Amino acid sequence: MTTSVPETGAKSRRARRTGVLGNTGLYLAVSVAAVFFLVPFYLIVRNALSTDAEITGENWKFFPTRLRWGNISELFDDPTVDFARSLWNSMAVAVLMTAGILLICSLAGYGLARIPYRHAGKVFYAVLATLMVPTAVTFVPSFVLVSSLGWVDSYRGLIVPGLFSGFTCFLFRQYFLGFPKELEEAARVDGLGYWGAYWRVVVPNSLNFFAAMATITFINGWNSFLWPLVIGQDPSAWTVQVALSSYMTNQTVNYHLIFMATAVSILPLLLVFLFLQRWLVQGIAQTGIKG
Repeated sequence: MTTSVPETGAKSRRARRTGVLGNTGLYLAVSVAAVFFLVPFYLIVRNALSTDAEITGENWKFFPTRLRWGNISELFDDPTVDFARSLWNSMAVAVLMTAGILLICSLAGYGLARIPYRHAGKVFYAVLATLMVPTAVTFVPSFVLVSSLGWVDSYRGLIVPGLFSGFTCFLFRQYFLGFPKELEEAARVDGLGYWGAYWRVVVPNSLNFFAAMATITFINGWNSFLWPLVIGQDPSAWTVQVALSSYMTNQTVNYHLIFMATAVSILPLLLVFLFLQRWLVQGIAQTGIKG
């Protein structure tokens, strides 16, 4: 009986030491990962404020001797690329596409989760089947259809073909399956139908999830490249990603403009992510998907 107390104390001290070492190792690993994650952003900022010679030269410096803030004005004054117009096009496409996808996919997901009808399962499996079709398979038919409608070099051609996402519809359905039915039943007692319950009860109580889906959809819309490259044939219809590619040609590569344009194009995404980040993980967790 007399030796049990010292043994217990020794075990607790060893446990504390193990916990401290474990936490130290965890913080060290996270710090190293954070450094590797931030290296590309450092390179973007460093090269955006440098000349081409300082970017490609042999004598590498952590930061150039003189920061070239004039690269910003050079970017927006470039007569060959209207970068301000490209930023506006990307913002319009991303915002309108986000609003359209949230409306259409949330309605589809709510209908699949709540409205009982005989072919609901078949429709849901058809939506899932679209996730298995490679984008390359539908790319040419989509372009032929958009071209026949006269939507080339227009917002309609850039936005309308991407207004439905099978994956977003699936996520909304998973979320609505876990939404409390008692709230909707109370709404029906008050005389609301499916639309009224959706608009007045479900949406106001699901803003966190809508914000998470809006973040993901906005980022995807902003970063899209191949479809805007084909549809936006006129420079006035270029999005920011297409404008970025124009700084690299077979003859020349404007390194400092590429990095400056990249830094400017990242800012809207950074602001959106910082504003909505607290809802991102929470919203995905609410879909009911198990890892």
